[in-house]
Amino acid sequence: MKKHEKLMLIAAKSNIPVLLQGESGVGKEIAARFIHEHSPRNNGPFIALNCGAIAKNLAESLLEGAKKGSFTGASCDQQGIVRAANGGTLFLDEIGEMPFDLQSKLLRILQEHSVLPLGATQSEPVDFRLVCATNRNLQNEIQDGHFRKDLFFRLNGFPIVIPPLRTREDFDDIVKDVWNEITEKTYAERFSLRQRDFNTLSKFNWPGNIRQLKNVLQRYALLMQHDISLEEILSEEFSQKGASDISERYTYNAIHIPAPNWSFIQKALTENEGNKSKAAKSLNISRGSLYYQIKKHEFREWNSCEKMNRPIEA
Repeated sequence: MKKHEKLMLIAAKSNIPVLLQGESGVGKEIAARFIHEHSPRNNGPFIALNCGAIAKNLAESLLEGAKKGSFTGASCDQQGIVRAANGGTLFLDEIGEMPFDLQSKLLRILQEHSVLPLGATQSEPVDFRLVCATNRNLQNEIQDGHFRKDLFFRLNGFPIVIPPLRTREDFDDIVKDVWNEITEKTYAERFSLRQRDFNTLSKFNWPGNIRQLKNVLQRYALLMQHDISLEEILSEEFSQKGASDISERYTYNAIHIPAPNWSFIQKALTENEGNKSKAAKSLNISRGSLYYQIKKHEFREWNSCEKMNRPIEA
């Protein structure tokens, strides 16, 4: 367990507000879910809100909800995210981007442990765990007049800094976890990354952190079947070339990979008793290329090999 993970486990056992700090893409929402899942509230809801995406016309009722008819378009009672998180965890991502007038509403909710829906005359009690995250320096935001000082001290009960990917000592474990998640959710053939792949990935600074790493590995899972190497993907990811240049390069490679004649593919499959890996190796092509040719010729299963030498009926 790393230091920040130990802190998250300690924080999870209490009800103290947690402020997660770190660069964009380091996995702050993952950390927030980790805290929720290891807390006594793990059977309650986990409600997440990106404060940078709050629409101005919805801000007034977003936190505390609204009563039917309290404003134009309110055709029914609206719960609001705070009451939706009752009994569980409310995660406010990018809290530094919360509109200033909404900050005062949040401060009152935290002080009174209740909400006053728009159009209501009586407050309703709420019980939730608050976890916030930011990639901004909130102290600077306070000095610039963009963030309330009193709210900051309410949120900063248990600060945890999530380190950037380039400084993580468990880099290989993170790569392995991300890769396993990708191969479980896609049609990419499952196999373990080589140590050479881990070494290659660790050479980069990853300014986009885990989010950028995941994007790269997702592309590799898809493009490796078309003979695109991890080194090529990384070269394009960290180069200054545009998307059109990357597209042209991948297209060029795909066009210039010669495919054997279908009769040779049939022969290789027969000689290797339907083992596609051995057949691809004997043909000196990738398994992805072989699968493409099989699909192209509607030759999906080995049992169809028994029929391939039969004369085609008119």
